[in-house]
Amino acid sequence: MGRIATILFAHKLGTSLEPECKMYRLAADVFNDTAMVLDCLSPALPKLPRVVLLSFSSVLRALCGVAAGSSKASLSAHFAKWGNLGELNAVGSWALVNVVTVPFWDTDVEESLSPEAYILTERQKDSSQETIISLMGMLAGSLVVSYVSSPMATWSCLVLLLSIHLAMNHAAVKAVSMHTLNRQRANIVLSTFLERGEALTPEHVSKQERIFEWDGALRWEGSPILARANIGVSLQSLLNSMTPGHSVTGSIRNASIDIGKLAEVYRMEEYMLWFDSRRRAASIVLKEGASPTSQLKAWTQALWIAHRHDHRDATSAGSTDEGTLQLLRRTLEELTSCWDGCLESLRGAGWDLGIASLETTSATRVRVRPASKAAS
Repeated sequence: MGRIATILFAHKLGTSLEPECKMYRLAADVFNDTAMVLDCLSPALPKLPRVVLLSFSSVLRALCGVAAGSSKASLSAHFAKWGNLGELNAVGSWALVNVVTVPFWDTDVEESLSPEAYILTERQKDSSQETIISLMGMLAGSLVVSYVSSPMATWSCLVLLLSIHLAMNHAAVKAVSMHTLNRQRANIVLSTFLERGEALTPEHVSKQERIFEWDGALRWEGSPILARANIGVSLQSLLNSMTPGHSVTGSIRNASIDIGKLAEVYRMEEYMLWFDSRRRAASIVLKEGASPTSQLKAWTQALWIAHRHDHRDATSAGSTDEGTLQLLRRTLEELTSCWDGCLESLRGAGWDLGIASLETTSATRVRVRPASKAAS
């Protein structure tokens, strides 16, 4: 069961593990602690329910392994200050040949180290801290276990320790300030910039972002969900959002908006966007070779349209398909006029715009070719 769950989990959510590494790192602890509780409950159940419970516990531990391992890789990349993540991961075997011994408390020596020695020092710090914490836990457990003899005391200690464990891990994940813009951080940063012209730093955003957020949610400065957006969808999905297809064949009939008009609006862009005002959902098609900044621009326009549709333009432009097309054209022109300044401000605030972190599912790309000239 555990191996099957590992394969299915990695297949379904593998793309989202890196952009949402903070969420999955805490989710891994939730999975592991839940599995521990189920293991403690299993002796009180009959044979068949116990097998089912232990199987579910095995599934949760498998999910914990995938989520923890993948999120740890992303967080290690974030903390690799010298950019050579491969040496950070391979330092265990490399250290046998090229050993540099530095006390983990000596910060003066650390500042003068080479990149390779710095990586080894950081690994020594991490290993030393883990060893000390594990030893303290073993000693504390040896002292406490002699006083825990009744079921009530056992469950009280278990619930208390698991609560402390999750609370400490939540605080630790919350303290990490990622420098890439995933969907939630893009909402916070870009809505603030469009509203007040201020570029928030990663440290400010980490205090505002939620650890668990709905996938694809569009929020304006922490507001309730205005709409939802899917980026990297297929052209068929975009056409279905414009006009629902046939229930059997999937063919599109009587589309009120010609796809050619939409393609003309985004002729100079690396994406196409459509906003379904009825379902409050934005569909973003990425063209072949779409850069990370183009993906960010597409998400920004979807956020801006959701905000304007929810306020000023809800009763005028956007209430019909033709109005939606006008709203798309107008917001694109306004966004294009300030986009270069926006990117410059975000880079100045410390954001890494060269990494695409908005796609959480396996995405597709569309190749758009110019119409051939008519033969003379």
